Amino acid sequence: MNEPTSQRGGKRPDERLEADIVIIGGGLGGTAAALAAARAGKSVILTEETDWIGGQLTSQAVPPDEHRWIETEGCTASFRELRERIRDYYRDSYPLTEQARANPILNPGSGWVSRLAHEPRVALAVLQAMLAPYVNSGRLRVLYHASPASAQVEGDEVRSVTVSVRGGSRRIELAGAYVLDATETGELLPLTGTEYRIGAESRAETGEPHAPEEALPDDVQAFTHVGAMEYVPGADFTMERPPEMYGYWSRLVPPFSPYPLLSWFATDANDTTKKKEFTLLPNGQGVTSLWDYRRIIDPRHLAVPLYPGEQSLLNWAQNDYYLGSIMDVPDDVRRDRLYAARQLTLSVVYWLQTDAPRLDGGKGWPGLRLRGDIVGTEDGLAKSVYIRESRRIRALQTVTEADVSQELRGAEGIRRYEDSVGVGSYHLDLHHTTVTHRSFYIPSYPYEIPLGALIPVRTANLLPACKNIGVTQISNGCYRLHPTEWNVGEAAGLLAAYCLDVSRRPREVHGDAALRTGYQERLSAHGVQLHWSDRVAQEVVEAPK
Repeated sequence: MNEPTSQRGGKRPDERLEADIVIIGGGLGGTAAALAAARAGKSVILTEETDWIGGQLTSQAVPPDEHRWIETEGCTASFRELRERIRDYYRDSYPLTEQARANPILNPGSGWVSRLAHEPRVALAVLQAMLAPYVNSGRLRVLYHASPASAQVEGDEVRSVTVSVRGGSRRIELAGAYVLDATETGELLPLTGTEYRIGAESRAETGEPHAPEEALPDDVQAFTHVGAMEYVPGADFTMERPPEMYGYWSRLVPPFSPYPLLSWFATDANDTTKKKEFTLLPNGQGVTSLWDYRRIIDPRHLAVPLYPGEQSLLNWAQNDYYLGSIMDVPDDVRRDRLYAARQLTLSVVYWLQTDAPRLDGGKGWPGLRLRGDIVGTEDGLAKSVYIRESRRIRALQTVTEADVSQELRGAEGIRRYEDSVGVGSYHLDLHHTTVTHRSFYIPSYPYEIPLGALIPVRTANLLPACKNIGVTQISNGCYRLHPTEWNVGEAAGLLAAYCLDVSRRPREVHGDAALRTGYQERLSAHGVQLHWSDRVAQEVVEAPK
């Protein structure tokens, strides 16, 4: 780690703005943090690299991965509000069938990855509506097309962050009492000199059975450039020419598979040592289809025809980019890898149109096409890549595999934390990594989020608000999902607001029982669930393993 200096990065800013709280990154965590802080009465500046807030749900085009209790517990009240407002958007605006309209747990796309598979633009509209009172009143200011460029640091304090707007046409210095890093890859951590981990920790450091013997900072999870597809049977939308890298991607056989990357065989989540066969469309032959995996609008819910064809999001094992990290690498390497990831997704689409085997013995579905309007782009690829693994702060407390693994915790069940700031649940899900190509899908118990994981070991006024909290690469596999990222952002936004109200630092709140209780009471008042119910705690321990 480099030591902090008084100024990191750059030329003099063109403008200076101030607020109580500055949030860099407008993804799910950043949006939740901004909403929570604004609702708590604080002035907030939120930045976003694209022109869409919402991250995973919108600019990355990933419907919410959730747990089986999500309709009744296991998320914050504001996340539940988001989910219900998405459903209401369809009920209020779309020509639904009476059955669909009356369904209290409507799944717009009937996608089997999620209980709420939906169009990215709908989530965007709902998030903008949730922020509207604070944006319109001036309490919250959102800066679009803004990326962090440098930071002003004095000792353990971040004084300001300068963002580059629209590729450098303007530079704006943003100053606040608290700075939240809600970027997808923890961009503020190196800019501010905040200590962090990246990639795989060693087994000696974490004690995790699935950690490698030696630390591997370059060994990060694959990322994905999601595409939005439509299928119109009988049509022919075949690309005029193959994507530039199609020859490369179509011939590539990954080291973790005997099959080409562009094939219907991918890792079986139930046993990651085996491969499972998939196909594109639902069928009567027992082969799992990927089309309805992330389908975002189910025509059966519509009372009248509305779309030319069904729509689905391409976020499969076939377009996971595992050939290298885009963090802590030279700019030209990062650009090359982002380009290659884009080419991979385009190549998957071309393969699906032309060469992908069908169950009837034929090849290809020419009626497939990319739909840019679904994701707000010209080419049909999402505005941002889907990041599974970020830089992670060195925190007062680090959550490890032992804290969540079903096997390791056994009869102890869910680990409870006195300083819990939220809850979540998901498997320890790691996609293939860039060096060792490891992948896991380890059964886990529901988990809690300890406050200590949100507090850096040294930097006093910077808080993580995304996937950059104090977790290991392995425990990140469950803490990275949508409801948890939202909860982390909301907890960080409310922590900054609480610290301003009581004139104390986050580390003091963590270390003082009375202050911590006051903060947790505020979380509860905002609808943040701090502990899993006894019902769920008993259910998971008694369930057959």
